This record gives sequence, structure tokens and C-alpha cells, in this order.
Amino acid sequence: MTATAPSRHWRDPGGWQFVLAVVLTIVTLFVLVYPAIYVLVGSFRPGGGLLSTAETFTIRNYVRIFQAGFGRFILNSVVICVAATVVSTVLSVMAAYVFSRFEFRAKRTLFTGILFGQVFPWIVLINPLFVAFAAMHLINSYVGMILTYTAFTIPFSVYMLVGYLVTVPKSLDEAAIIDGASRWQVIWLIICPVMLPGFVATATYAFLLSWTEYLFALAFLTQTDLKTLPLGLYQFFGDDYVDWGAVMAASVVTTLPVFLLFLPIQGWISPGRIAGAVK
Repeated sequence: MTATAPSRHWRDPGGWQFVLAVVLTIVTLFVLVYPAIYVLVGSFRPGGGLLSTAETFTIRNYVRIFQAGFGRFILNSVVICVAATVVSTVLSVMAAYVFSRFEFRAKRTLFTGILFGQVFPWIVLINPLFVAFAAMHLINSYVGMILTYTAFTIPFSVYMLVGYLVTVPKSLDEAAIIDGASRWQVIWLIICPVMLPGFVATATYAFLLSWTEYLFALAFLTQTDLKTLPLGLYQFFGDDYVDWGAVMAASVVTTLPVFLLFLPIQGWISPGRIAGAVK
């Protein structure tokens, strides 16, 4: 009886489902984790990753990229992306509150227009925006990139926040207004603390989208001391030679701030934060 138990287990469809789930999990982890390990290990090898035959590990790649001005690229990206994230999130919160709380003429049309901005091919606007920014002296400026990234991230941010706000009971607004709060106080002192997961998720999305954007930065930032991280990373790809060690090190430096900033706040992004808010 003991010898036949495993065979019955493997004939059981549930057993095959378990094995299949384990195999798929291992494959998924390999696909997702292996590239990260490959880049991380390569950043400490002279030739970069498995492309290098050297057995030694070195921090020379990191020293070289910062000697090449990579620190300036980090500063540029932080200033532009943080500012764009703050402006985009503030505007999106106010717009989402209006769409979720009030009924007015052309509401559906306006909301549809905002959603259309999410699927609109923004690349076709590079030339018109370049001409407009050149006339307003916004080429090679923080302000031009902040405005661009703000407009680029608002559509999906509004859509995401409306989805969170419709789950927040309107009785919270009514109770606060009865107590003498203004609409501005209701939004920022009552609603935002309650919908903190949506607020964090929206800000995270806007920051990541701005942090990794390349085409607009390539078009609007031509001065070396104003370039962002994606442009700084590209400088290690030469016409005849690619410095893979520097590329790997720069990739780690580009990715690391995202983990350091957002891994600690992942706990805030969870459903059910407003459960029990209204007794």
C-alpha cells in the first residue's frame, strides 16, 4: 500500500497542477531574477557580466561612470522626476476628486478625453513640442521636462485615482463639510489620508514613468550637464565599442534608487485601507 501511494498522487490532477505551478514559478523567477543578477555581477567585473573572462571583481566600473559625470545625471533625474511626480499627483488628485464627486455637463466627454491621453502616441508630439518649447526658451531646462512629464503622466494617474476615490464613501465628505471644513480641506486632510494606497501607487507610477523616459529627454536635453540617467547610460555605447562594464554599473545605479525609494512603501499599496473608516 505504501509503494502505490506516490503513483496515485501523480495520477491525481491536483498533483500535476501543483507540479506545474512549481515549474512555472521557477521559470518566472529565472526570467525575472537572472537578468538582475547578471547585471549586478557584471557591474563588478572588468568586461561586464558573462561577456568577461576575467575572474576578478572590481569597483572600477563604478569609479569610471562617476568620473564620467554620472552623478550629475542622477541629480538631474531626481530633480525632474520628483518635481513632475509632485505636480502630476496633486493635479490628478484634484481632477479625480471632481470626476468622482460631482455631476456636471460634459463630464463623460472630459473624462473620455483624459483617458484618450493614455493611449495617444505621444511620440508624434515631439516635433510640435520642440518648436513650442524653443519659442518659450524651454529647451535644455528643468521646467520644460517637468511640464512634459507632468502632462505625460496625468491621464493614467487620474484614471487610477478615480478608481480609488469611488470606493471612498461620500459620507466622509459630508461629515467634514458639516463640521465646517472647506472642499480643499476635505481633499487634503480627509480624503488623501484615507486613500493613501492609491496616492502612493499613483505617485509611484508617475515617478517610474518619468525616471525611465528616454525619447523626450533625448529631444529636449542636448546639453550634457542637463541630461537624465537614460541619456547618461547611452553614452557608454560607442560606435565601434561598448563599455559593458560601465553599462552594467550604470544600469545598477539607475535601478537602485527605485528599489531604495519604493520597496519600503510597498506595504501601503494594499486593498481595504478604508474598511471601517465610516462607522
